[in-house]
Amino acid sequence: MSITETTNVQANGALNPAKGPAFFSCWDIHGYYGESYIVQGVSFDIREGEIVALLGRNGAGKTSTLRTIARMSDPQLTHGEIWLDHKPLHEMSDFQAAQQGVGLVPEDRRIIPGLTVEENLQLAQIAEPRGWSIERLYDHFPRLAERRKQEGVTMSGGEQQMLAVARALARDVKLLLLDEPYEGLAPVIVREIEKILEEIKGLGLTTVIVEQNAIAALNLADRAIILDMGQVAFDGTAQEVLDNDDLRQEYLAI
Repeated sequence: MSITETTNVQANGALNPAKGPAFFSCWDIHGYYGESYIVQGVSFDIREGEIVALLGRNGAGKTSTLRTIARMSDPQLTHGEIWLDHKPLHEMSDFQAAQQGVGLVPEDRRIIPGLTVEENLQLAQIAEPRGWSIERLYDHFPRLAERRKQEGVTMSGGEQQMLAVARALARDVKLLLLDEPYEGLAPVIVREIEKILEEIKGLGLTTVIVEQNAIAALNLADRAIILDMGQVAFDGTAQEVLDNDDLRQEYLAI
């Protein structure tokens, strides 16, 4: 789909998520930080099991869109609808959205000081996990198993990122939102995180990834959504972006 065609589809409202078949949908969402208009009518749909790379230059509105989906207090959602598995997230708080299966892994990871790796996971886990027991998490994150009794904040940046992702999964997440998962990590650790995300992809978990390393995100993703000035400029396959030099240069500077 061309940039013009995509923009027209989004501007015309695309699919009303309350009635459409998508597993997750944003429909014309607008968000503000105070008086700053950041998210300016973003619309897109995601099928269950898809991995979507949400891309754009710095300041394009990527993190703000993730935070709006997760129903964080900033930015403030002023208009639009957000649906996950037929549940209206736009009517919920961040806590209620998390209960419905939204798992946000923020850029700063937010590992809780004073708690061990295992205690961080236990605190996040629901009373009766449907699929992600602590031991299953350790199967996918063996390095965390080795450090289960270590205080989480004393681990390396890469290990803390693993813990942040595992903690989100411990909530039996339906929609995993990853904000800059490779930020500040050494290349060897990035490859390890990529391997873990490939495993998660194989499990069919619906995921949105915001990442400045656009090529790495595109190699992982099924689809790509490019934001520009708080609006959707492109919505298509990840391969389309990889194959389009002009598109990458204009919107991603790569």
